[in-house]
Amino acid sequence: MITLPELRNKPVVLVVDDEPEILVALTDLLEETYTVLSASSGEQGLKLLEQQPDVAVIISDQRMPNMTGDAFLAQARQLSSAGAVLLTGYADISAVEAALNRGQISFFAYKPWDGETLLSMVAQAARRYELEKELACEQRLLRGLLDNLPFGLAFKDEKGRFIRVNAQMAQQLGTSVQDCLGQTEEELVEGERLASLQDAKPVLASGGRDQQVLKLSDAKGYARWHDLTRIKLGNGSDSSVTSRAMPDVADYSILIDRDVTDLLNLEQRLRQAQKMQAIGTLAGGIAHDFNNLLTAIMGSLELVQDIEPPKEAGVSRLFNNALEAARRGGVLTQKLLDFSRPRHLSCQQVDVVSLLKDLEGFMMHGKVPSDLQDALGADSLEAAGRMSGVQFNLPEDPLPVVWTDAIQLELAVFNLCVNAQDAQPDDGVISVSVRKSARLLGRTSSGAPGEAWVVVQVMDTGVGMTEEMQARIFDPFFTTKDMGQGTGMGLSMIYGFINHCGGEVRVDSVPGGGTSIELWLPAMAATNQPVPEKIVAAPKPVEPRVVLPVLEPGNTILVVDDEPGVRAVTAGFLRRAGYKVLEAASGMEALQKVDDSPEIALVVMDVMMPGMNGNEAARHIQVKKPHLPVLFVTGYTDLGLLPAGVTVLHKPYTRDALLADVRAMLAA
Repeated sequence: MITLPELRNKPVVLVVDDEPEILVALTDLLEETYTVLSASSGEQGLKLLEQQPDVAVIISDQRMPNMTGDAFLAQARQLSSAGAVLLTGYADISAVEAALNRGQISFFAYKPWDGETLLSMVAQAARRYELEKELACEQRLLRGLLDNLPFGLAFKDEKGRFIRVNAQMAQQLGTSVQDCLGQTEEELVEGERLASLQDAKPVLASGGRDQQVLKLSDAKGYARWHDLTRIKLGNGSDSSVTSRAMPDVADYSILIDRDVTDLLNLEQRLRQAQKMQAIGTLAGGIAHDFNNLLTAIMGSLELVQDIEPPKEAGVSRLFNNALEAARRGGVLTQKLLDFSRPRHLSCQQVDVVSLLKDLEGFMMHGKVPSDLQDALGADSLEAAGRMSGVQFNLPEDPLPVVWTDAIQLELAVFNLCVNAQDAQPDDGVISVSVRKSARLLGRTSSGAPGEAWVVVQVMDTGVGMTEEMQARIFDPFFTTKDMGQGTGMGLSMIYGFINHCGGEVRVDSVPGGGTSIELWLPAMAATNQPVPEKIVAAPKPVEPRVVLPVLEPGNTILVVDDEPGVRAVTAGFLRRAGYKVLEAASGMEALQKVDDSPEIALVVMDVMMPGMNGNEAARHIQVKKPHLPVLFVTGYTDLGLLPAGVTVLHKPYTRDALLADVRAMLAA
């Protein structure tokens, strides 16, 4: 008994014969296992094939009028890959042999046929048809995978000739897929690629796998990093299995070429972001402690000046020099704080193109707007005068608005142009441009993602930077300028500002080839009003303080600060102004003072204190005495942690700044 191959479904069989009795007999034989279609001529059979592309097996008689079986099957092969069985008599054996040789048929049977033998032929032909379909499907899937891989992939035969190459690999090799096939890698590459191949050969011979990461130049001359992996199939743990099962591919090999430039850039930006976050936390902590020291120093100097002003000119000069140095220290700590957590951002929807047009105007005429003069400092007019040669390449079409601080963005672009000017030779070119861009791979900022980005680019043709310099340019106090020509806080503050606006800064520089710095800001729809999650609305710029007349003495003020020096200075300022002062060194002690002293009219509360912080202490005080005002003082804090609408005085503060806030709050 013949065992028939197992079929997964009910295949379709087309029976073609000009004798109706034969069609009926074959249908009766097959219909239990197959779906049977019948045709009485070759022409009719071809029409059915056009309508039924899923025919698995064709059974055809050889002797038919108008079109013989072998002629019909030859045409059927153009329409279908179905297996073919030819029924014939002895007189047609030469036609059968020709059909077999041309591959038009898989089997033939003599009339009258043996039913069991014919069923076996049909089953084998149907199974072969299914396997061929599966194989063709796998080939299409593999070809689709090969052509759409995000990296280059190639297979080589035992002589190192390429037998399969995808388009990405051909592009990496600088040629077409067709030109790669049949060629060896040695014939297609040169330079560093060829050297890497020579280095890989002994490693492949011993271990079967080699991996190298190389910096190669693409067709346009740009340097890109490539991860080249070579694998020899005949080596490895499964080599014996491979050799036995497929001896013809035992010495084949695989070449994988991944462009990892974006991945390495992502890792670099992630490390940079982590480093800047750590530096920002450290800077904030240092600034907090330093602001306490500066408050004590500046306050003590002011109190000394009130109590006993220096009489000698030399002593007075030294005294003023110390006071001015302390004030400059306060400005420096403010820059540190703005790097770690900008406090004075006034964010709004900004049209970057219009902003840059205004910036271009004042650069060309050397006139600095009044709202930028204080921020730029004393050298602003001189710096603006040197910026008249900056080229602005601005698009005519409008770009999406961004959510940012317009003044800080102008300052950032201006400072980048100043830095570029300092790095330029006499004939160098500085250009400012802006464009819209899609999201790039490897964005590391934690701001709210946007559908698009507005990118402001400042590019120069100056001396460029080494990789070591690029890794440090955002570090606070790092500068390449001569002593006295910069503090190294400019780029740090730009980094902090852009990062807190949900964007990021990207740098591309080559020694001797100039520098490009890009400010990436998330675009938003013109109708969107909400503030991105990461941005906390900061207080409005501090307006000039109005010095109010001293109210009647006798008001009692509670000063709460864990730093004895700061607490002593604050209390000294208030006592010299005629107020009665109580002191507390912690939040818990402040609550006890409030309970014991109902005459307290105002609390001056430090925010950052161990144990119970200022905000927590103030909430407890509000429960006890809802109408008792609290003036918060801080050297460093996230204003989002404080209740909305509170008055905050930043350290280091002067006597006049403290008294102005105290008088205003008591008058209210």
